[in-house]
Amino acid sequence: MKKNIKRCTWAGDNSYNIEYHDNEWGVAVHNDRQLFEFLILEGFQAGLSWLTILKKRDNFRNAFNNFDYHQIANYGEEKINELLSNDGIIRNKLKVNAAITNAKAFIKIIEEFGTFDKYIWAYVNYKSIANKFEKLEDIPAKTIESDNMSKDLKKRGFKFVGSTICYAFMQATGMVNDHEVSCFRYNEV
Repeated sequence: MKKNIKRCTWAGDNSYNIEYHDNEWGVAVHNDRQLFEFLILEGFQAGLSWLTILKKRDNFRNAFNNFDYHQIANYGEEKINELLSNDGIIRNKLKVNAAITNAKAFIKIIEEFGTFDKYIWAYVNYKSIANKFEKLEDIPAKTIESDNMSKDLKKRGFKFVGSTICYAFMQATGMVNDHEVSCFRYNEV
C-alpha cells in the first residue's frame, strides 16, 4: 500500500478500499469470468456499501464457485439453501436468485456475441471513457451509456442491473476512468 500519495476521496483510509482502489478499480477488464464477478457483486451491493462487499468478496468467491457462470446457471434448491444459510455472504434471496438468473442470461449473450466482453464494451465503443472529474461530488451516479446498458440487460432477463448498478460496474471494470484527476491512479489507468 502506497503511503503519502493522493487518492480518490472515496478510498479514505480503509485498507480494503485502498487495496481495491490502488489495484483494481478502473482497470480495464476483458475476462468474461471477471466481468461476471463484478456484475454479480455490484448487484449484491445494491443498498449496501461497497466496503461490505469487499470484506466478503473471498467468501462470495468460495460460495459461488469462483463466479463460474456455467456452474451458477445450474444451481438448484439445495445450493440456493446453502447460500442463504452462508453468513459469509449477503443472504438475500432475491439477490441469490438474481445471480442464477444472470448466469443464464450471461451465457446467452456469450452464445450470441462470442464473449460477454465483446457485448458489454460496445457501450463505450470498445475503449475506456476518460472522464476528468476534480472531486467526488462531480462523478455521476449514472450516464446515458449506463442507462442504455441497463435497459438492454433487463430486456435480456438480467436482474439487479439498474442504471446506477451498471455505472458502478463500468467504473469497476475500467469502461470509464472516474479516478479524480488529482489521484495517482488517474494517469495509470
